Amino acid sequence: MSAVKKMEYKTLTQLVTESVKEKILSGEIPVGTHIRQAALAKELSVSQIPVREALLSLEGEGLITFKANKGAIVTEFNLEQVDELFLLRATLEAQLLESSIVNLTEEKLTQAGFILDTLDNALKLNNAPKIWCDLNTDYHTCLYSAADLPQTQELVNILNTKAERYVRMHINSLGGVVKVGSDHKDILNACINRDSELAVKILKQHILSSRDEIKEVLRQVN
Repeated sequence: MSAVKKMEYKTLTQLVTESVKEKILSGEIPVGTHIRQAALAKELSVSQIPVREALLSLEGEGLITFKANKGAIVTEFNLEQVDELFLLRATLEAQLLESSIVNLTEEKLTQAGFILDTLDNALKLNNAPKIWCDLNTDYHTCLYSAADLPQTQELVNILNTKAERYVRMHINSLGGVVKVGSDHKDILNACINRDSELAVKILKQHILSSRDEIKEVLRQVN
């Protein structure tokens, strides 16, 4: 029996959510913007119901804030949120990596290397911030894949979703992501050598260094 790739079905609300989310993450809808649901529904050629549902979903991801008498507003950047998000990421991702390294197969390590090669060229492409963030997530998830800690991974996925707009802002403002290329290679080499202590140390420094650079950018624009 031949294998058939399963098609993923998405509801109209899911499609609208993805569309609005990308508009926010890309900066097409800037922070602080009051979203007019009727106008957005007209732009997307849908009724206001899926737009409303999408905004409620994005509120749960921290991208939208509902305010009394003002409706939906794109959440402002927040220094305190950056601190908490990236500290939590450093803690949980370190646990995932430490638990995963001993069980990582050669196939997974090769896959991580391939993703890393693609990641290094991502900033040369159109829509670079989105592509870079997607590949960066794929790279780290690949290295964490043997941890067998699904709930921790789920929490990390949520944190990464909330952190992505800060990372994209960083890419757009400074191109600072180029600096982390050596960190990625060093983490992979430590994994290949099964040196969990070194890999975890570099990973934590990598995440917290990104936090500090993002905070500096926010201070400059505020």
